[in-house]
Amino acid sequence: MRAGFPDFRLGSVLATSFTGTLSERLGDPVERIPTPQRLADWLAVNGLAVDSCITAQLDLARELRESIHAAATAAALQTPLPATAVGVINDRSAQGRAAAILTPEGERRWRLGSASSVEDALGVIAADAISIIAGERDGKLALCASPTCRAAFFDTSQSRTRKWCDMNTCGNRQKKARFNANQRKNPGSAE
Repeated sequence: MRAGFPDFRLGSVLATSFTGTLSERLGDPVERIPTPQRLADWLAVNGLAVDSCITAQLDLARELRESIHAAATAAALQTPLPATAVGVINDRSAQGRAAAILTPEGERRWRLGSASSVEDALGVIAADAISIIAGERDGKLALCASPTCRAAFFDTSQSRTRKWCDMNTCGNRQKKARFNANQRKNPGSAE
């Protein structure tokens, strides 16, 4: 990753990983795609490499990210989906011209309509969001239990009771805070 930028938080679900490019939404927000090049880097890491990205495309990406987050949050809370968010997701999906291709190794990859088309990559992300929000995939949308994060994530655990968007960040932080609070209450318990 490029020096000076926060690491990407990568998951196995494209759409919710994309919403994770803005983390700690209710604390001190961390923007992980602050520049057009950083968006191009994120897309490349996720199999959607583009030749270049401009500021206007970064703006489209952020609008899509926030729309997916709003719709996924509503779905997780089982409240009506925001009409504006649905409109943005649908528009980005319809504007994309990517095709799913099968590799000789039997894996699915995406072929963008144009190597430089960020809009095609955003169409793939929007289509992924549609499939999870519509309930077409095996899993459940949930919100991170961290009070500063509240990221939407797609829970594919067997019990569907996962609490954290990422155990290595939010989950670990919460467990550490709980441990430290218990140590303050019972100072001699660690001996």
